[in-house]
Amino acid sequence: MVLAPLAGYTDLPFRSVVKKFGADITISEMISSNALVHNSKKTLKMVTKSANETPYIVQIAGSQPEVIKEAVEILNDIDGIDGIDLNCGCPAPKVFNHGSGSNLLGDLKRLELILSTIKLNSKKKYTTAKIRIGVDEKIPVEIAKVVEGAGADIVWVHGRTRKGAYKAPVDYDAIKAIKESIKIPVIANGDIIDYAKAKWVLEHTRADGVMIGRGAIGKPWIFHQIKHNLENIDNIIKKEVILEHFDKMVEFYGDYGAIMFRKHLHDYSKGYSGASDFRNSVNYITDIKELRDLIEKFF
Repeated sequence: MVLAPLAGYTDLPFRSVVKKFGADITISEMISSNALVHNSKKTLKMVTKSANETPYIVQIAGSQPEVIKEAVEILNDIDGIDGIDLNCGCPAPKVFNHGSGSNLLGDLKRLELILSTIKLNSKKKYTTAKIRIGVDEKIPVEIAKVVEGAGADIVWVHGRTRKGAYKAPVDYDAIKAIKESIKIPVIANGDIIDYAKAKWVLEHTRADGVMIGRGAIGKPWIFHQIKHNLENIDNIIKKEVILEHFDKMVEFYGDYGAIMFRKHLHDYSKGYSGASDFRNSVNYITDIKELRDLIEKFF
């Protein structure tokens, strides 16, 4: 199982592009349960599903069971959603200090209550949880057993503590320990940046699949490589994907989509000759046709 990018790392249309490369499950950007309950138009737009995203899981964050229940009921009425995921891994201070995300790992009874609330009230096929392996100290198996006991169908494991943020070494042995201790599918996550690393992680942890987040930025073809055991991708295919990504951004966001796409071009151009001059040029272009022409010529 290969998974499309997790919340917050990419813009919405990007999920559509990577899906064509064989990601088995797509997970939405992390959604605030409070914002969903308060009918935030921006939040509802973030739930939007592309036609080719199946199965599709919406990830929510929250700390209050009653609010989580309301959020689940709202999602129940939205067609095309196959599952609801509880974020128990986000280390961002604004999320943690709100009692959400990885804060739940420090209060496993509350985690169990909130996840059970989703399981009990959801009409979707899957209830899942994205976890880290602890807040400050590592307690991977203890967390995983609580998640399994609360009724989760799948657990995605980022092999760092909250304290480790995104810089500490990923503890793949902890993911392996989780896989050996519970019966539900375990998906490995954390610093899986290329085909070779994905292959090693699967072999080492014996996980049921891998989740790709930041590793897909600038190279969404990683999904195709993993699924089809390909070490390299032809530049012609890369160009096709980059242009499709650009077109989808413009289609979804309008003219502003071209401006938003600049940051993606910074990542896509890494390793290409003349990348620095290309990025400098990109930063000052606002016209859609002009930018697309430059993309075609450069790649």
